[in-house]
Amino acid sequence: MSTQIAPTAAELAALLSSRVCHDIAGPTSAMGAALSVLDDDSALDMRDDAIALLRTGAKQIRAKLEYARVCFGAAGSRGGEVALSEIKTLANPMFEDSRPDLVWPSENTAISKTAARVLLNLIWIGVDSLPRGGEVIVETSASADGGARLRVIAKGARLRLDDAYQKAIRGERPEDGYDGRSVQPYYAGLIARESGGRAEAQLDGDRVELAALIGPEGGQIQAAE
Repeated sequence: MSTQIAPTAAELAALLSSRVCHDIAGPTSAMGAALSVLDDDSALDMRDDAIALLRTGAKQIRAKLEYARVCFGAAGSRGGEVALSEIKTLANPMFEDSRPDLVWPSENTAISKTAARVLLNLIWIGVDSLPRGGEVIVETSASADGGARLRVIAKGARLRLDDAYQKAIRGERPEDGYDGRSVQPYYAGLIARESGGRAEAQLDGDRVELAALIGPEGGQIQAAE
C-alpha cells in the first residue's frame, strides 16, 4: 500500500541529480571515446567520424543542461512569465533525437515560471512514455491571475506509464520507493501542489495524459476530452 511519505530534502536532491547525470552520461562517454580516437595515431581514417561525434555530443549535452537548468532549477526568463515559444526552443533540441514528435497547437501563450518548470517535466515524462515513437501534444492556457492549466498528451505505439509514476505525481510514495525516474513526476507534482494546484498522470487506452493545475486559482484539473 502506498503512503504519503515524501522523500527527504537530501533524498530529493540526490535523486534529481541522478536523473540529470544519467542523461548526460551517454553523450559524455561518446565524447570520451571520440577523444581516444583522436589521440590514436593509428586511427587517422576515423578522425572525421570522431570529430562529428564530438560535435554531436557537445550539442546534446548543451541541450540537456539548458533544459534541466529550467526544468529542475531556478533559471528562466526575466520577469514572471515564460513564453511558450521559449519552452519550445528548449524542448526541440532536447528531444530532436527522440522517436516521438512534439506538437505545439499554439505558441502564443505565456505562463509563469512555476508553470514552465512543471510543463518541462511533463513533456519529458511524455516523451519517455513513447519508446516506439508517436506524438507528444503540448497544451497550455493561462489565467489573468497567473495560474495555468497544463496538459501533455502522448499518443503512439507501445505506450507505457509506470504505476509508480502515477502515484509519485500525486505525492504518494511508490511501493518500492523513489528512484531516479519516479522522482521526476514526484517533483512536478510537488511544484504544482506548492502553488496551490495539483498534477495527475494516467494511461487511458491509446494515450498517456499528464495534466497539472498551477495556482493561484485552485480548482479542478480539466478532464480529458
